[in-house]
Amino acid sequence: MLPPALRERLSPFAQKLVPVLTENDPKHRAQRMALVAFAIRIVSAAIAFVSQIILARLMGEFEYGIFVFVWVLVVLFGNLSCLGFHTAIIRFLPQYHARDALPEIRGLTTTVRIFALVSATGLAIVGISGLWLFGDRIDSYYIVPLYLGIFSLPMIALGDVMDGTSRAHSWAVSALSPTYIIRPVLILGLMMLAVAIGEPHTARTAMIAAMAATYLTSVTQFFILTWRLRKRYVKGPRKIEFGTWIRIALPIFLIEGFGFMLTNSDVVIVGLYLDPQSVAIYFAAAKTMALVHFVMFSVKAAAAPRFSAAMADPDRQQLAVIAVESARWSFWPSLAVGALVLLAGNFLLSLFGPAFVSGYPLMVILFAGIMAKAFVGPAEAFLTMAGQQKLCVGLYAAALVCNLALNMTLIPLFGLSGAALATAGAMLIEAILLHLAVRHTFGIVLFAFADPHARTIKSEAPRP
Repeated sequence: MLPPALRERLSPFAQKLVPVLTENDPKHRAQRMALVAFAIRIVSAAIAFVSQIILARLMGEFEYGIFVFVWVLVVLFGNLSCLGFHTAIIRFLPQYHARDALPEIRGLTTTVRIFALVSATGLAIVGISGLWLFGDRIDSYYIVPLYLGIFSLPMIALGDVMDGTSRAHSWAVSALSPTYIIRPVLILGLMMLAVAIGEPHTARTAMIAAMAATYLTSVTQFFILTWRLRKRYVKGPRKIEFGTWIRIALPIFLIEGFGFMLTNSDVVIVGLYLDPQSVAIYFAAAKTMALVHFVMFSVKAAAAPRFSAAMADPDRQQLAVIAVESARWSFWPSLAVGALVLLAGNFLLSLFGPAFVSGYPLMVILFAGIMAKAFVGPAEAFLTMAGQQKLCVGLYAAALVCNLALNMTLIPLFGLSGAALATAGAMLIEAILLHLAVRHTFGIVLFAFADPHARTIKSEAPRP
């Protein structure tokens, strides 16, 4: 149906795309998941961006700044309350599948959900107690939104472990769409409904909408995932190896906790040092540049199970090929997407409101840090799936300390520019540390321009 000239031009691309969509070997399965994840992240980035613009327009800078500060805290602590189980399941499930260990699979998929609910509920109780005891030391406009956010913690944690369970099965749509598409749409829809029926345009109203959307999304996802698991695995005994799982999950918790705090501490510290209007402007700039982050997320979602499976292969050259391929998948799309975002930066920020255009210089600084991270690809997933959790803990602890020190030093001196410089500097430090760790431990020169077929420093990488 296409003109001959266009068909000839598209033919090489189609020949490469068809195996990705149809073949079932590990490489093409990983590429297919990356493609689906990439598509979902494009849609979710658009939804998140549009919804944040509408929320900013509805609430104004002050109330919007309160909402984003509290919501970042909620998502951060909800993720941390999983204690690493949302990623540990991605490591264990492929290995259990490889040896057809059904009792272990049943035990793991059940345990992670119960553990996430119990852990997050405990954290919520601690949070409510802390607000009751020390609420007089917190600005009054934060109190009610914080209480509402705390009640969302169990559902945030449950959603995260269910996302991990789906990713471990390569169910990209069910892994990513609840958190990145359904929940943001529900938050926006419920907020607009509340405003339409006369509720005030405040952070309190937005947090009620966010809490309701989180419960609706997680509860629905729970029933759907339970049905899929029962359909895939026949009923039978469960084997719970909690000691083994927690020994792997806790280092992952430290790694991802440090990493998650690295990516969110800037907003939190800006909220601690500056007023809600400044939080709103910084968050708008960071959210706009987050359109680049979905490239890294998509590649990591596909690469983690592939890294785990490759560790069982004695051919370490293949491991190097997978690692460098992942870095390339991260770098070039990030560069292209980032350049486009910067070209349209002033226009995109103006959509939030006239005051938000002042955040454009922050976008340029943040882009430099994002590209430094993209240069080495999902190196943290590589080290985690290879059993180098303790090494990652040390690296991320060092990067987080540098990040906090830079933020606390530069924000009082330079305000929002200081926050962006601190974040970009922390990303650069993180990338350097990860590159050196992979090279020293595995002998793999990991960056986007490396030759994966070149002779590595070490002929035999350490076993996990």
